[in-house]
Amino acid sequence: MCSPEIVVLKNVTHYFLHFGFPAVVAFLFYRKDWKRVYLIFLATMLVDLDHLFADPIFDPDRGSIGFHFLHSYYAIAVYFLLLFFKGNLRLIGIGLLLHMLTDFQDFQWWCH
Repeated sequence: MCSPEIVVLKNVTHYFLHFGFPAVVAFLFYRKDWKRVYLIFLATMLVDLDHLFADPIFDPDRGSIGFHFLHSYYAIAVYFLLLFFKGNLRLIGIGLLLHMLTDFQDFQWWCH
């Protein structure tokens, strides 16, 4: 079990990686069009809709990666393949992979 301070740090890290880090990536690598890119990155969070099919919807002792169908290893392979396209498909792939990395670190690198 995590101490309350660690839980706060874990949650701050999780939400920074979901909302802040994509903004940093968008600004650094797509400066001219960073707002549009950031919105695409945010839209990739719709991948979490697959959580609604789980029972219970949220379980702190369950990792998303490999459990939810849009967080499966097959889905992650498709997200990786999106990197080989140009334009919005590549941006969607980047956003989805950043999301998967965030969910991975959230469960694997912190106490739960």
